[in-house]
Amino acid sequence: MMTKKIILLLLPFFIFLKIKAQDKPLVKGMTISKSVKIKRQQYKLDASEKMDEAVIVIEGDNITIDFNNAILTGSSKKKNPDEFFGIAILVRNSKMVTIKNLKAKGYKVALLARDVTSLTIENCDFSYNYRQHLNSTQEKEDISDWLSHHQNENDEWLRYGAAIYLRNCDFTIVKNTKVIGGQNALMMMNCNYGKIYNNDFSYNSGLGLGMYRCSNNLIAYNKIDFNVRGYSHGIYNRGQDSAGILIYEQSNSNYFYKNSVTHSGDGFFLWAGQTTMDNGQGGCNDNVVTGNDFSYAPTNGIEATFSRNVFTKNRVFECDNGLWGGYSYNTIIAGNQFRFNRIGIAIEHGQKNEIHHNIFYQDKEAIRLWGRKEQPSDWGYAKNRDTRSRDYIIANNNFNGNQLVLNLNRTEKVNVFDNIYTDVTQLFKIDSTVNRFDTAKYDEIARMVSIDSAELVPDIPSPQNAFKGSAALAGRKNILITEWGPYDFRSPIIWNTNPADTSGIMKFDMLGPKGKWKIKRFRGVKDISAMNGEFPVSITATKLVENTTDIFIEMEFTGSAITTPFGQTVSAGKPYIFSFKKFFQPIEFTVNWFSYDFSVHDPIKTGQITPPNIKLRPIKTEQTKKLDYAWWGGIKTDDGENKQFITSASGSAILLKGTYELGVTWDDAVRVYVDGKLVIDEWNPSLYKFDESPHRTIKLRLEGEHIFSVEHVELGGFATLSLKLKKID
Repeated sequence: MMTKKIILLLLPFFIFLKIKAQDKPLVKGMTISKSVKIKRQQYKLDASEKMDEAVIVIEGDNITIDFNNAILTGSSKKKNPDEFFGIAILVRNSKMVTIKNLKAKGYKVALLARDVTSLTIENCDFSYNYRQHLNSTQEKEDISDWLSHHQNENDEWLRYGAAIYLRNCDFTIVKNTKVIGGQNALMMMNCNYGKIYNNDFSYNSGLGLGMYRCSNNLIAYNKIDFNVRGYSHGIYNRGQDSAGILIYEQSNSNYFYKNSVTHSGDGFFLWAGQTTMDNGQGGCNDNVVTGNDFSYAPTNGIEATFSRNVFTKNRVFECDNGLWGGYSYNTIIAGNQFRFNRIGIAIEHGQKNEIHHNIFYQDKEAIRLWGRKEQPSDWGYAKNRDTRSRDYIIANNNFNGNQLVLNLNRTEKVNVFDNIYTDVTQLFKIDSTVNRFDTAKYDEIARMVSIDSAELVPDIPSPQNAFKGSAALAGRKNILITEWGPYDFRSPIIWNTNPADTSGIMKFDMLGPKGKWKIKRFRGVKDISAMNGEFPVSITATKLVENTTDIFIEMEFTGSAITTPFGQTVSAGKPYIFSFKKFFQPIEFTVNWFSYDFSVHDPIKTGQITPPNIKLRPIKTEQTKKLDYAWWGGIKTDDGENKQFITSASGSAILLKGTYELGVTWDDAVRVYVDGKLVIDEWNPSLYKFDESPHRTIKLRLEGEHIFSVEHVELGGFATLSLKLKKID
């Protein structure tokens, strides 16, 4: 009897061991074609650098892969996220596939799916994969950090990496999944009828969600905050085409409901696409955007251009433009809250748009509508469509504390009625180019804009409150861009709050989780106001007056558990080292600019900076301690604008012994010499296919006096030249 009891007691244990024995370990190169549970452990498996291969391939129908919280880690010999490579998981040519409970980090793409119908991704964590190193500083942006998403027919977006990249995947579900600390969270190409909900795609340096030729998708209850770059509080707010949600190229009839999309380059960025720009047809039309929060964008809370859409019941606070709607038409903007924006709603060349039942509070301008004298001659859109600014209804809005309510220029047929104005400085600014400005109330129009359409509540199980806790970080002041993207408040940081100040007094905020800090060593400053303390606190230091700025403050944190910017976990009480660095080496440059006709002499083809046997006279000369230029439309002189030109710069500097990083951003061609030796040769613009300004760095061992020379060619259009020298040891 006792033996039987022992057997019965041990039976569940043997069953547990049998189940555990069935868990399958991951092996590089394996293909999974049937349902399986993966053995839970950490797998360090580097991917191939080829983007048509992967560590694990999944291919089959009606299968579930439970990764059982296994951790897949790649790029094991790489330190920085811009070096990460390869694909962790590739799903292809399949139907009814579920992937759950997977963690993957250290890859260019964590999960890529092609030609999969009914793919489900749930409860996964694809944080800390690829992201670019940013070259912009707190003092000034670097043009090379601008992104370009205009083309993706051939998966051009993959050059930026992605946590999840989907192509031709209809009926996809992505839920309860996290992506932070990367560049792009979820990228979708030609994916329709999907559901994206209850996810956290925050603190990335590019896009939270990107869609290209994607229609009839539901995006609801997601946290998509702090997807941003190109911002320095009080100095510049560029965004550099980062965005919380980006919708491009014929993406129609998607529904965006109750997502938190704050502190992103643009909150919501919709562009009709190159197809529409070329022929005037189509657009990103009939998308419904309701109940979302698009506040604290450096540029536009909402941008929607060349298309027809609906924006209702959204919150848009403290952006440059609350809603930018260039060339939008038949668009409804109703029931939204605009607060503390530079301009609440700004629309150029819009047509037949309705703006009603919105609240505007202390926007400098509430609404600006205008047109230009002429359209760009190379726009197919303007050649194929009527682009006049016309036919607006502005009714039943509440304007509070606005300096200017309505600013109109080159616009016709505007009907304004039944609005409430409280504490406004100026109602209307209207010039002679405005025709048929009408404040009469028409019953038919009044009834049309008073119809309250029913809100469609998505059928989502256990929807999360995406807005919970967001008030703690309200305001653009909390966007802190480091060299690897937005600060995520999960580790300590010492942040210079007055980077452009020239008084010599440096101010710092000590931010981070609960804990204590102390300064271990420093150089380049004196008179630090405190050497230790608790978070948060502000301190000051006096910059030493020297020719070269070389400031370094190293600190130690002890306190609660933290997660570092690269995703490592530091347990509570364990010391963690963090630091502040600022370096500037002045180089005494003499810069000359020359203008001439490249059809007579082409420096790109000949390799010669100037025509042989011809001495050119510079159109402009300048003495400077740094090369940091950007030109829109050519270099301007007293004699006019020169769209094609050459820059020739030479200068010297005396350097302390060390290893230096020399970086250059350019457009269109550049050569850099050190002591007469060619060290960077980028003389072939055709190597760079995208609408981006490239950047390249090299490392040099230097000491004493050195001569730096730069040759730069601009063929026309936008131009930039920026040279940075940074000591790295």
